[in-house]
Amino acid sequence: MKVQVPVLTMWQKVQLFYQGILENGGKSLFLAHRYKRTDSWLLVYSPVPISCIFLSYLIIIWVGPKLMANRQPVNLKLLLIVYNFAMVCLSAYMFYEFTASSWLAKYSLLCQPVNYSDSPLAMRMARVCWWFYFSKVIELSDTIFFILRKKNSQLTFLHIYHHATMIFNWWAGVKYVAGGQSFLIGLINSLVHVVMYLYYGLAALGPSMTKYLWWKRYLTSLQLLQFFIVTIHTTYNLFADCDFPDSMNIVVFAYSLSLIALFSNFYYRSYLVQKRTKET
Repeated sequence: MKVQVPVLTMWQKVQLFYQGILENGGKSLFLAHRYKRTDSWLLVYSPVPISCIFLSYLIIIWVGPKLMANRQPVNLKLLLIVYNFAMVCLSAYMFYEFTASSWLAKYSLLCQPVNYSDSPLAMRMARVCWWFYFSKVIELSDTIFFILRKKNSQLTFLHIYHHATMIFNWWAGVKYVAGGQSFLIGLINSLVHVVMYLYYGLAALGPSMTKYLWWKRYLTSLQLLQFFIVTIHTTYNLFADCDFPDSMNIVVFAYSLSLIALFSNFYYRSYLVQKRTKET
């Protein structure tokens, strides 16, 4: 007697594939490990919520400038001061937590697998990875502030690409590899963001601070430096025998190269071209 195998519809196949990624750790994406310790945390279990946030972000970018076209810029001075200095504090906290967690757990800078246990140090590292991920969601507010202030020239491809893609990169990071080699990215970026949001916070205080903000050019250099460090670190791990998913290393490597190219282009146009123009 032949057993009839039920024929699945395309939609059912999509649902099974999606559920397989969530439950089996994305083996189709060549991820080597999976642990459910972060699934219950906000915006982690499924990519649907963060995808909805991403789509809302794109809609705001598309509709926002049109709604503001015939309106006066919104005065956000007080909000920007509070927001930027709050981000300085959050970034400093994350930098401390990444540093303390990795130091106490005796992390290796060359090869550090993810600790998937429920030990206090492993969970401490996982939690700061989540805070870093959530901070990238908060940072989408930067774009909204530009729109409300009618600073549409700031809505560059670099700005939108960087903000939009970071939330997906770190969704995967927190869900699949909360710790291990990925800690270095969070540590360096948190430190850079302490400096960056300090700059924006001081700038928000008003024109009286302009003479003290001569170091903006070096802020871009610092951002570029972090991408070079991450690229070199990831390149090493692509060839080293380290128990960390190569798929994640490949994603980080490609992403870092894209940011190096975009930030280098920004640096060239913003500082080198403008300097030549002034000299002529």
